[in-house]
Amino acid sequence: MKLKNNLYKIMLCALPVLGMGTGCSDFLEEVNPNEMSTESFWKTVDDLDAGLIAVYNAFKNQNLLAIPDEYNRSDMTWPGWGRPNTSNQYYLQEFNESSSTPNNKWDALYKGIFRANQVIVASEELIPTLKDESSQERASTILAQARFFRGLFYFYLTTGFNEGNVPIFDFVPQNEEEFYQPVKPKEEVMAFYLADLEYAHEHLPPSYSRDIDQGRVTAGAAAAVLGKSHLYNENYTQAKVYFEDVMENPAYGYALTENIGDNFTTTNELNSESILEINYSLAYKSEISAWAEEQVSNNLNFTVSPVGGWRSLYPSCWLIMAYKEDPVDINDPRNYVVDEDGSTRLRKYSLRTSYSIALVDDTDLEYYGTSTAEATAFNNKETGYFRKYSNWEIVEDEKDIVPNLRSGVNVRVIRLADVYLMYAEALLMGDGNVEEAMTYINRVRHRSALQLLGMDGTGEYPAAAHDNQTYDVQSLMDHLMYVERPLELSLEGNAIRTIDLRRWGITKDRFEELSQRKYYTDNFEFVNSNGQSVTRWASVLTTEEMESDVLIDYQQAASNYIASEHAYWPIPNSEIVANPQIGGEE
Repeated sequence: MKLKNNLYKIMLCALPVLGMGTGCSDFLEEVNPNEMSTESFWKTVDDLDAGLIAVYNAFKNQNLLAIPDEYNRSDMTWPGWGRPNTSNQYYLQEFNESSSTPNNKWDALYKGIFRANQVIVASEELIPTLKDESSQERASTILAQARFFRGLFYFYLTTGFNEGNVPIFDFVPQNEEEFYQPVKPKEEVMAFYLADLEYAHEHLPPSYSRDIDQGRVTAGAAAAVLGKSHLYNENYTQAKVYFEDVMENPAYGYALTENIGDNFTTTNELNSESILEINYSLAYKSEISAWAEEQVSNNLNFTVSPVGGWRSLYPSCWLIMAYKEDPVDINDPRNYVVDEDGSTRLRKYSLRTSYSIALVDDTDLEYYGTSTAEATAFNNKETGYFRKYSNWEIVEDEKDIVPNLRSGVNVRVIRLADVYLMYAEALLMGDGNVEEAMTYINRVRHRSALQLLGMDGTGEYPAAAHDNQTYDVQSLMDHLMYVERPLELSLEGNAIRTIDLRRWGITKDRFEELSQRKYYTDNFEFVNSNGQSVTRWASVLTTEEMESDVLIDYQQAASNYIASEHAYWPIPNSEIVANPQIGGEE
């Protein structure tokens, strides 16, 4: 039988592929049951859990979040390998239905959906036959996790593809024809995934008591995704209900970490701020390819790092300048450092800046065991790199991780700071409540010892330095759009910046405005650890006019971006050609 449908091909890989790290070694060491038949499988709760691990495995597929190109198509990144030229189709807004990233993301999401459907169907059939209460409870929790992921994957499809109109699968197809499903309208898809997420919110536990279960999804994660969905659809009242559940329910115990850097490295993973997190590990499967689907490590470190990595993604000019200009709270002792001579001085850059990106003249936080200037050449007019997802705090070079092309840094998909900022937006756009919205923004800023918004002596932190500005709804919303969300959440989650720009209706205007900005580069001189004087040429970004090449971002994007073609990923060409319900031939 000829396999015409792309989703049919995806389904061939949908039986459990084990090895997903969900916070425990048992998951990472499970035996792959691909050789089992459906007649011999799905007979016990352990079978359900094995199938669920395959769903977690689908979640850790790096194509599912597609972080590099989801951000290349926003205003946040430059696609690497030096300036000022690039041929990256996502940055240039030249992608189409044949481009690899939407094809791979579609494949990853539907593979996860098919695996979740297997667990859902099997759970619903098995649970009524179970005799003891503990088995029923365990199976019910597995069902709730599977429905969470099916809802999450459809949420990603609806916010990512074809203006939200995609095929729905609420069953396990039994023959080729059942894979030929038509596109459903966005409203129907939304109703479908919201039902899944609401079920998960009601039936998932708020936390897990066993260490072996840490990293599994919780009711708090479901509430966060529900709130995000309602915010994206401008249902601010309902969004606030779910965000308040996340923030105020003591059973979840969420709290901002003391150190913002704990959200970006292997230090303090699965911490109090983490709501939804993808677990990766270096402890297993070193014998198989770094690119294998069952691999439990990631290689985002090689994407972002210039120290042994490919440096194929780094911050755009405006983002680097915004980080450099993010003002610190001069009244906060965390912003003062003691130099080798015993003198005390103010940090050059904020804690948030230092933990988010690496700048050549940032002398206050080590980078791969030395200074940022000494760690890498900063050549080719590269003036900053993302620290996020790299292993700068535990190795001197990404190639020190053997075998290469692997990283154990977890990906925090949703964290509490994101919820605080989304809640602030809901307050502003729903109620016009500027003061309360500012409270939540300032909580995020205070964690990183940043200058707070509003008047000195006000708010939850009256001793902190404030900017002494008066805000209204529009000016505070502008701050959220152009400062707080991009600087706090750069390169995080599922296409956060791309979706934010689109839902605010500012993508085209943003590209056009940024294409008018001019940046220049200056040299940085320092003495290295061997006492040698070294110059990093064109490594310092500035808006001050210099006798150097002018850097201008997004000129092609401003010209090429058409909302009807680029606001969403198109349905992939592989699906259009294969599926007769969408466009393929019978």
